[in-house]
Amino acid sequence: MRIQHQLLLYCYSLFLIFFVTTTLISPSLGDLGKCNPSDYKALMKFKKSLNNHDELISWVQNTDCCHWGGVSCDSQPNRVAGLFFIGGGNSGQIPSSVGDLPYLLSFVFRNSKNITGSIPQSITNLKHLANIFLDWNKLTGSIPESFGRFTGMDRLHLSRNKLTGPIPKSLGDLNIIQIDLSRNKLVGDASMLFNPNHGLTTYVDLSRKQFEFDLTMVKFPKDLNWLDISHNKVFGGIPDEIKDLDNLYNLKVGYNRLCGKIPTGGNMHRFKSTSFFIISVFAGRH
Repeated sequence: MRIQHQLLLYCYSLFLIFFVTTTLISPSLGDLGKCNPSDYKALMKFKKSLNNHDELISWVQNTDCCHWGGVSCDSQPNRVAGLFFIGGGNSGQIPSSVGDLPYLLSFVFRNSKNITGSIPQSITNLKHLANIFLDWNKLTGSIPESFGRFTGMDRLHLSRNKLTGPIPKSLGDLNIIQIDLSRNKLVGDASMLFNPNHGLTTYVDLSRKQFEFDLTMVKFPKDLNWLDISHNKVFGGIPDEIKDLDNLYNLKVGYNRLCGKIPTGGNMHRFKSTSFFIISVFAGRH
């Protein structure tokens, strides 16, 4: 009788352990609401990797992740479509588990001064990613060559980090609306980012780095409205066609190694002389 009683207690204990474990690890669909279970798992790994649980206080276990702060979900097919973190006390590296959110469209992780390390390669698993804002952090390393796979990319903002090395040539294949790589330690040729056939490109900021290319050879996208290549090692002259860009309202090309005349006529009256402050001396602006 005693043996049967002990056996019942043992079985009951195993049942309790199994029940508690499965409740914590495999929450029911009812508990998760609209949140896809695989997205939930990826976000919990994401949270665990960051050293700031105060900012993620709404990320409560076994609840609907579509109601968590900084998370947005598409109504169909109820998958995580956006992650948004601006400022706050996050520290550590960008969790590689972000690459486990296959329907992510926008990833915003900016102005977190304690975010270090490199851009995780897993980001390139996200075939639908259209907007990346990783600016104002302390990211190091290079821009992954695989970023050229983002054929649907609209906005790429990586400014004010400590990124090094050349720009991947594959970025030149992207018909991207906005690209901001300013204030890093990037070097080399950046001319591949200018393509007259890229009708979507309106905003290019490559300022305050060590880019070196011949501006004379550059052909600009016709709808460009913001161009800042100041504080680099760009050489050559300013193409005359720049005066015919009807949508260009911000132009900064100073503090480079440019020479020759500044184009006149067309839309050049929009720009102040500060747009052309340089180290080398122009032949003159007539």
